[in-house]
Amino acid sequence: MLSDRRPILLANARIVDPARDLDAPGDVLIADGVIRDSRRGIGAAGVPEGTDIINCAGKIVAPGLIDMRAFVGEPGAGHRETFASASRAAAAGGITTIICQPDTSPVIDNSATVDFVLRRARDTAIVNIHPMAALTKGLAGTEMTEIGLLKAAGAVAFTDGDRSVTNAQVMRRILTYARDFDALIVHHTEDPHLVGEGVMNEGEFAARLGLMGSPAAAEAVVLERDMRLVALTGGRYHAASLTCAESLDILKRARDAGLHVSASASINHLTLNENDIGPYRTFLKLSPPLRSEDDRRALVAALASGLIDVVMSDHNPQDVETKRLPFAEAAAGAVGLETMLPAALRLVHNGELDFKTLIRAMSTRPAGLLGLPGGSLRPGAPADVIVIDPDTPWVLDPTDLKSQCKNTPFDESRFSGRVVRTIVSGRTVYEHV
Repeated sequence: MLSDRRPILLANARIVDPARDLDAPGDVLIADGVIRDSRRGIGAAGVPEGTDIINCAGKIVAPGLIDMRAFVGEPGAGHRETFASASRAAAAGGITTIICQPDTSPVIDNSATVDFVLRRARDTAIVNIHPMAALTKGLAGTEMTEIGLLKAAGAVAFTDGDRSVTNAQVMRRILTYARDFDALIVHHTEDPHLVGEGVMNEGEFAARLGLMGSPAAAEAVVLERDMRLVALTGGRYHAASLTCAESLDILKRARDAGLHVSASASINHLTLNENDIGPYRTFLKLSPPLRSEDDRRALVAALASGLIDVVMSDHNPQDVETKRLPFAEAAAGAVGLETMLPAALRLVHNGELDFKTLIRAMSTRPAGLLGLPGGSLRPGAPADVIVIDPDTPWVLDPTDLKSQCKNTPFDESRFSGRVVRTIVSGRTVYEHV
């Protein structure tokens, strides 16, 4: 429930603000929907009368998270997730901004549908929601959308969701046209012909389970092609979900060549591998599939070095009916809004990542790529703020999830650390009791 909009002082906190390269003790003062001050020594004496003073000793205060890839069912699939339910789940996970995908019914490929999403989210959601619009009309991969009009209507980037544009000429035209509008192209790099009937990572483990494999080359081939098209056009490009070491080599060469390219990795691929599928656990059937442990380690190292820019949830709610099937027949996808940060804290606790790098990838960098005002605790920034208890132990009970669907790969997982308060535009929208 939304609280009142009294000023809030988050006192005695550890402030993590990558936008200022800051990880230090301090206080954060919030009033009128913005951050008024963020520094050490504000103290109760220097705040407006009636301020709600919250002692954050032992806790971390950071910019609210921005999730760059989440499926929300509206319009057309509200039985899977609505803006209202997705926003409640996001708030519980410390996500103050959701970037929703266009593969809805109808597809978000025209200005009217963009407007519907913005209005519906404004009226029903408790966090910020911005749409990505489709790259091609009807997600068919043949005719590009009106990128300029869609951006003017409020689309923050352009993607065909979990589909790749296989026609190189169409992709070239998209990148060329988008360049003139400084629009970000977000592409799912997975050749459907190479994937074929594959349902998990190709290799020994798939063979042992008797399942068709999807090779890492299916990702690398499309990414390599796209890097050449970016060099040809000068467009802005973001790889939606990289999963393997081979792709990281391609991305690094493109970066070294000065191309305007960036990339995301999902929290699932950063914290899980193909072995976690175990006895055909369909909640771990994902697209792209979970890869090897060597690939997972390579992704984490790339995140730590800055080669991977963004960590996203890849939130994809599925009905029980589509998951309680034999592995090969089950739908791909997992919910992730509420578990993205707790799962990522595993990487911090085991020393693979520091807090500042994590928050940069989950907040500051997405804001910069999408041109959004969040991702910082600077005075004057929107008061989208989270408070994290980094050490509290807990066990995930799927029935407690606020998403409408419960298809989490972290069923009954043990976590250390969680969000205890989420503030959006100066209002507390979630508080863990």
